[in-house]
Amino acid sequence: MSNPQKKALIMGISGQDGAYLTKLLLDKGYQVFGTSRDVQMSSFANLRRLDVLDRVTLFSVAVNDFRSVLQAIIRSEPDEIYNLAGQSSVGLSFEQPMETFESISVGVINLLEAIRFFERPVRLYNAGSSECFGNTQGVPANEETPYRPRSPYAVAKSAAFWEVANYREAYGLYACSGILFNHESPLRPERFVTQKIVAAACRIAREGGGELSLGNIDVQRDWGWAPEYVEAMWLMLQQDAPDDYVIATGQTFSLEDFVRMVFERLDLDWTRHVRTNPEFIRPTDIMISRADPTKAARELGWRAKFAMPDVARMMVEAKVK
Repeated sequence: MSNPQKKALIMGISGQDGAYLTKLLLDKGYQVFGTSRDVQMSSFANLRRLDVLDRVTLFSVAVNDFRSVLQAIIRSEPDEIYNLAGQSSVGLSFEQPMETFESISVGVINLLEAIRFFERPVRLYNAGSSECFGNTQGVPANEETPYRPRSPYAVAKSAAFWEVANYREAYGLYACSGILFNHESPLRPERFVTQKIVAAACRIAREGGGELSLGNIDVQRDWGWAPEYVEAMWLMLQQDAPDDYVIATGQTFSLEDFVRMVFERLDLDWTRHVRTNPEFIRPTDIMISRADPTKAARELGWRAKFAMPDVARMMVEAKVK
């Protein structure tokens, strides 16, 4: 007798990670449901781009409204829930701190409470963030590294992380958080600095000139390839017991390195086109972000195949097709 088809509910399906995760789960034979704040108004451009939009069932859900969240779970009856919803920009969180906090931390509490009262067992993946670590003075962060958030976004993600840990311990829920470091792809919108750089460099190459304004290019990050990271999310929910995992490449580069590699792919000298604009410098920022993904490799069997130089190359190639 064959196993029944698994069902997955992806909260916040329209973003970069939601689209790649949708494709991954569909390829694995899942029935996929997804939520967005307003299904009628959303373009679902990422799902269209990956040619999976017509293979999913969509619901309008406000994650800060408990009834809305519970209805989505009742309607989809999922085996697995992937929470990717909430305001996702660190920079924007300084301008919209309350919306950021509510969409992330209140949304997670609503999900946990809804799962607790749901009559069937459900496994929950929650999208954590390396931003929670703050400045570790260049020391690679792992699952035991204390949180010292330096943005409203990171504060909200930290609260959500501990909500998940608390419900897991108090009620025995299968709930875990993926502490993902930066992960990029051609599906990133241009408000994210990597896609902003790629789009500007391609425009400059095409038009024969122009400038790109950036903030502090000395910051250092661990950049990975988003399609790989969604596989780590899935792997977390396939383990015998729930746990939290750092997901990263283990390699750190400066933003200047990323800029240089993008421009070099287009035979451009970045120093002739890039300018520093104080308006793009955040009130507080993380100078050096390093990761230790040893646990994910040991327990999940997951290792990143692509590091930042590959990511820069693939993003440029996708843009100039």
